[in-house]
Amino acid sequence: MDQIANMINMIKNASLGGHETVVVSFSKIKLSIAECLVKEGYLKSVNKKNRKGFPVLELEILYQEEGIPRITGVSRISKSSKRVYYGVKDTKKTISNYGMVVLSTPKGILTNKQASKEMVGGEALFKIW
Repeated sequence: MDQIANMINMIKNASLGGHETVVVSFSKIKLSIAECLVKEGYLKSVNKKNRKGFPVLELEILYQEEGIPRITGVSRISKSSKRVYYGVKDTKKTISNYGMVVLSTPKGILTNKQASKEMVGGEALFKIW
């Protein structure tokens, strides 16, 4: 099972279901992705906690006014069966500035806009809008 795809689908389903928080198992890459989503305004906060002796991430979902979820869709780009890499020129292309692409670059987990400013490319993990 793809752990990153599982995490982003849990976040999407929790936001569309009206939940306040979602709990996912801990890993360093999931923490980096969650912190990136907090910086870009898709999540309210991320906390590392222990549950039954195991580390977990508690992600607080962000809603707009009137209870509309900030996250309405996600799509996994690079999978274990097919890796997709974006160069510097490819990072500028998104869905007409609607949403963002999260990349794994040599400088860490970055959005497509941050990667374009840093002039780096990397593996395209997923799109979120």
